[in-house]
Amino acid sequence: MGRGVDNPQLRERLGVPSFEQRWPWIGGDLQTLRDTLREVDLPHDQGVPIEIPVPALPSGAAAAGSLLALLDQPEGDPKGLVLLLHGLGGSSSREGLRRMGVALQAAGFAVLRLNLRGADPGRHLAGGTYAARCNSDLLPVIARARSLAAGRPLLGAGISLGGTMLLNAALASPGVLDGLFCASSPLDLAACSASIERPRNRVYQRWLLKRLVRQTLADPFGVSVDEEAQLQATPPRSIREFDSAVTAPRWGFADVEAYYREASPLQHLVPACNAMPPTLLLQALDDPWVPASSAMDLAEALPPEAAISTLFTPRGGHNGFHGRDGCWGDQLAAAWLRDVVAA
Repeated sequence: MGRGVDNPQLRERLGVPSFEQRWPWIGGDLQTLRDTLREVDLPHDQGVPIEIPVPALPSGAAAAGSLLALLDQPEGDPKGLVLLLHGLGGSSSREGLRRMGVALQAAGFAVLRLNLRGADPGRHLAGGTYAARCNSDLLPVIARARSLAAGRPLLGAGISLGGTMLLNAALASPGVLDGLFCASSPLDLAACSASIERPRNRVYQRWLLKRLVRQTLADPFGVSVDEEAQLQATPPRSIREFDSAVTAPRWGFADVEAYYREASPLQHLVPACNAMPPTLLLQALDDPWVPASSAMDLAEALPPEAAISTLFTPRGGHNGFHGRDGCWGDQLAAAWLRDVVAA
């Protein structure tokens, strides 16, 4: 399928213009921060809560529990159901995720917004926190979503780390999704962690770490004595340190290097590209968090017949893509998934 920096053939097929950033959201940082700096106009949340049972963490660090998802229905008969996942430090109520959900509803899809393990609302239903590869949680959710789709196509859409999780689930269990859209999703976790550790990203990293530590210590099922002591005595100074202390051991990885290696989809996507559902990866070249080089390496390595397409924009930040007519990334997600269903 089409690749390249702009991929005009793909945009023409989808009926989507090229992205043009909207003033005053100029540059990668302002595009990234727009939803934080300016209130997003969203309708009242009318999602129907659904609890989905999940097993204990592979390491045994947290027992079996449930994840909370919210089901939004479109007007009329849905074209399919989209499982929509948030990113690091997010939830079903975050502005960017809700806005994408509204766009997908308007395009005729039912949308299932999932709160990953540890995210509010739903924090009280399961102990622990999520990871970039959390298939033991995600595959039961996908199975429930397939049931809710009631014979219609089941699609996935992931923002940032949520897209990484969906890619890993599709790699582990081919056929679980009928189509996939990923916005600003890390493909190489080590490279992404190193990018966030750059001095220019100090404020971003501090914000993310504050949310992650608070989420961990707020576990209503308790935090291990060692974890709590470590987090309070020597708070992590980087995402890598947090993953080393919390994420990797909780999910049964030998260490943070093993977690980053095994949970990074980049190395697995080319050999498995023929087993993947039709997938579009959207990445801005000025993303301050996720380096575009990993997705560009993937685009170069994919064979022409691969079911994975990439679309790069010079501007857009990290899941920003705020254009003249609203969020261009949301419009692209809706157009891509409509195209998948119509194929």
